[in-house]
Amino acid sequence: MPLTGPPTSVWCALGLIPLLAERLLALTYQAERSHFWFRGFRQYMKPAIARALDGVRDARILDCGCGTGSNLEMLQPYGRACGFDLTSIGARFARAHGHRVAQASIDAIPFPSGAFDLVTSFDVFQTLPDAIERVAIVEMARVLKPGGWVLLHVAALEILHGKHSVLSEEVRRYTPARLRSIVEQGGFQIERLTFDHMSLLPLMLPVRVWHRMTASGGQVEAGDGEIMVPIAPVNAALTALVSLEAIALRAVNMPIGGSLMCLARKPTLHSALNTEPRRRNTGR
Repeated sequence: MPLTGPPTSVWCALGLIPLLAERLLALTYQAERSHFWFRGFRQYMKPAIARALDGVRDARILDCGCGTGSNLEMLQPYGRACGFDLTSIGARFARAHGHRVAQASIDAIPFPSGAFDLVTSFDVFQTLPDAIERVAIVEMARVLKPGGWVLLHVAALEILHGKHSVLSEEVRRYTPARLRSIVEQGGFQIERLTFDHMSLLPLMLPVRVWHRMTASGGQVEAGDGEIMVPIAPVNAALTALVSLEAIALRAVNMPIGGSLMCLARKPTLHSALNTEPRRRNTGR
């Protein structure tokens, strides 16, 4: 779970890691339901989900690294949604809230090939070591039907590294080039790649820079302040701000932001056969 640095060994010795993990899950679950950042996130994702599943009857959807299971609630109106999480605590938490969730790793997805119409992973990839990151995108492609879609949401811009990054155990924040490279290595054809949460950048940037400037010994410590729901008037105002961005995002890509969204498609057999000769002719 996202508890790192020297204090973790103390919590382990005391046997309190499960208690801290449960607390973090509970805080996250509360934030996912009402925090302005998550309200914006859902508004950004829903048009992409609708686009991917337009015309698909009885769609099957898999969420990789589903955490509390809240994103399964967002996915369920579009089809039969299930998920998995790496930790037993996370899987139990999600199942306790009525979701179909298994315990598994994203580099060994426990489902047969070609089983899903849409596979998602929301704010998970930034926590994956390089080797697992490369295997994960291939695994997601494997369990998709030909012509199926993948939807990724990841943390962006290394300058935004801060206390929440440590809390969530980020190992990187993405650039568009890095995310494009990983997705294309999985054999996907990218349909849309854009920043989001641009509207919050003027608020996020000074906070994250301050985290690094005031870090003891240059080592930023974990903090859960950013997943606390602010007072109602502030939360409502910032919700309105991200909602305006969501309207704009339907029409144009954002040039910068705190996160990146990528919607990509697994080639159909027909398109793969048509693409291969062109690759040979262009020397790729």
